[in-house]
Amino acid sequence: VQLVESGGGLVQPGGSLTLSCVVSGLTFGIYDMVWIREAPGKGPEWVSGIKGGAGTTGSTYYADSVKGRFTISRDYSMNTLFLQMNNLKPEDSAKYHCATGQQDYYRWGEYDYWGQGTQVTVSS
Repeated sequence: VQLVESGGGLVQPGGSLTLSCVVSGLTFGIYDMVWIREAPGKGPEWVSGIKGGAGTTGSTYYADSVKGRFTISRDYSMNTLFLQMNNLKPEDSAKYHCATGQQDYYRWGEYDYWGQGTQVTVSS
């Protein structure tokens, strides 16, 4: 299983970025997926999740800190997870990882599969 993120970079406050996570080695559509971020000196923080599988497929969830600014989505044809980030703030600066596993998204701490991360820096 491989997860590869891209799309990070340096952006001014108020700017936008779109992160991508290409997934290979597992059946993309059946698993919940999440974005997690890690800032220096802080523990991992859950950012957003999206349901896979039957029934609630596509339902999305966000941390309060990003709600209304970030949008998570997935493209099944491309086996890719996205995170559209708008109105970025300096406190959004972190390394962003995508992750997945057999558990529901809110049990992301138990996920076995993580990408290497992509750095987002929000600064003027």
